[in-house]
Amino acid sequence: MTEPTRISHRIASIAESATLKVDSKAKALQAQGRPVISYAAGEPDFATPAHIVEAASRAVLDPKNYRYTPAAGLPELREAIAAKTLRDSGLTVSPAQVIVTNGGKQAVYQSFATLLDPGDEVLVPTPYWTTYPEAIRLAGGVPVDVFAGSDQNYLVTVEQLEAARTERTKVLLFVSPSNPTGAVYSPEQTKAIGEWADEHGLWVISDEIYQNLTYDGVRAVSIVEAVPALADRTILVNGVAKTYAMTGWRLGWMVGPADAIKGAANLQSHLSSNVSNVSQRAAIEALTGPQDAVEEMRLAFDRRRKAIVAGLNAIDGIVCPTPEGAFYVYPDVTGLLGRSWGGVTPTTSLELADLILDQAEVAAVPGEAFGPSGFLRLSYALGDEALAEGVARLQKLFAV
Repeated sequence: MTEPTRISHRIASIAESATLKVDSKAKALQAQGRPVISYAAGEPDFATPAHIVEAASRAVLDPKNYRYTPAAGLPELREAIAAKTLRDSGLTVSPAQVIVTNGGKQAVYQSFATLLDPGDEVLVPTPYWTTYPEAIRLAGGVPVDVFAGSDQNYLVTVEQLEAARTERTKVLLFVSPSNPTGAVYSPEQTKAIGEWADEHGLWVISDEIYQNLTYDGVRAVSIVEAVPALADRTILVNGVAKTYAMTGWRLGWMVGPADAIKGAANLQSHLSSNVSNVSQRAAIEALTGPQDAVEEMRLAFDRRRKAIVAGLNAIDGIVCPTPEGAFYVYPDVTGLLGRSWGGVTPTTSLELADLILDQAEVAAVPGEAFGPSGFLRLSYALGDEALAEGVARLQKLFAV
């Protein structure tokens, strides 16, 4: 008789977040005194703006925040999110169509859990954020990778999506700007993909958490703004983590049709109940208060973006497209593979990332975490000096 497993197969099959794993390793080495520069975590190096922290400080002292509040979120915050959705995504929604979640990850998980039945397929433009496939599988779904390489600026086409669509396809995942590539779909591309999804009756889960971090005059047009007919089959996922340097506050949200949001709210009522009221009060201030600090951070990211792209493209064997959003670069490093560096000949980007950490004390996340091998993800949401030093180390390591 076969001995039963100690934990479920479903949970045992989940891989640890690769980005957090690399970041943890880098921090452990730093704690040992090694001068590791980490490009691993997608986390702004800035402090949360002072006026947001002050709002949280007031909330801590207010006894009304010491008790349970509605699982779907404080009414005032849901109103602020509805206003932001109209302002930035061009979609009019009521506060009842909003759920406040413990960070964007919970919103992603709940969105897939709400829509998917066992065997339903989700088209996942690739490279993808490492959490998407795991969340899809946990919900019983099947992720279907649709890959676009650096030659396409990591942007999939309608033709590619159509080739991957089957009778089991239920959901299209749409992410613009992208993590890990920083790629942004043009308004025309977004409209074409949205019309295709609408034609085939697909649901869309659109992750818009980086929508306010774009550069060169580019605007990330929401798929529901480009194709309003999709609003009844689209869930928008967002949060304050990236735009407002609030990763540790754990505050995200879902916006969508009433029936889907009701189902997700029922799930959340059993899963986690309400998000910390202090974080919710801080988020209200973030969305409704001054936005000057947001622009200052965006300009700093833009400066770093230009510096890291130029620095990486100066290395023979690296091709780094210029991202138009988020705070990542996703260089194609296939030109470095199969060559000897310090006595080591890497054949995959996983091996290359290990070599870089060992020989240059620079941490980057290998492409295997996001799809095919042959790429690295580097976040430029770190200080200017550290960014420049890290690039200089890479240039020295790969000098021909």
